[in-house]
Amino acid sequence: MITALIAEDEPILAATLAAALQRQWPELSIVASCANGIEALAQAAALQPQVLFLDIKMPGKSGLEVAEELADAWTGPAPFPQTVFVTAYDEFAVQAFEREAADYVLKPVSDDRLARTVARLRQRLQDKPAGGLEVLAAQLRALGVPMAAQRLGVIRAAVGNQVRMVPVSDVVYFEAADKYVNVVTADSEVLIRMSLKELLPQLDDQVFWQVHRGTIVNSSCVLSAVREEGSKMSLALRGRPEKLRVSPLYAHLFRQM
Repeated sequence: MITALIAEDEPILAATLAAALQRQWPELSIVASCANGIEALAQAAALQPQVLFLDIKMPGKSGLEVAEELADAWTGPAPFPQTVFVTAYDEFAVQAFEREAADYVLKPVSDDRLARTVARLRQRLQDKPAGGLEVLAAQLRALGVPMAAQRLGVIRAAVGNQVRMVPVSDVVYFEAADKYVNVVTADSEVLIRMSLKELLPQLDDQVFWQVHRGTIVNSSCVLSAVREEGSKMSLALRGRPEKLRVSPLYAHLFRQM
């Protein structure tokens, strides 16, 4: 028996999705149906289902926030769930998902589209049941990157009555700080008024890697990745004394080649 959780704040749509899943995937057991993101996060952590169907826009927390926070807190023992995002039609979101071969369901539920998602989920659960975190990382990255993002070359930060110009190549890591981002170089720190979500699409993803929902690191400044107690991991940096925590969602970036 495969278990699933549905998070959808509109009861009729939640019931419609559940009924469609029962028709197309009879061996699927829906263990919870949640009406908001806070409930979904708590139930997913407690029940550890194998599949999540998360509405992107929900009260409390969005489906994206639920997925990220659950990944940060996930300790198993079950593999992280395969995640399907449920969304009203949005051209950008659909194109982003298609580029990454990620899973989504459009409202209202289409039997044809749901059938493709079910087939993909069955295959993933059979071939690589432990790959949920890697798939989710690709999905979240796809949603955060516009079709044509302009890459930043210089960070402009206000320091007193000056505007300091920080070459992006000098940045060791970026760290979320309330409504700001802390820009950390080898010998200084400055704040910029921007969210990490706004900043991420403007960075070269071959160089700057998101390692936590609040941290982006310059991969060339990573000295080593250290596995600690349980599933925890931290990064030692060149030029900085502190260590950075790595979310389980992004631990695959540091596997041995």
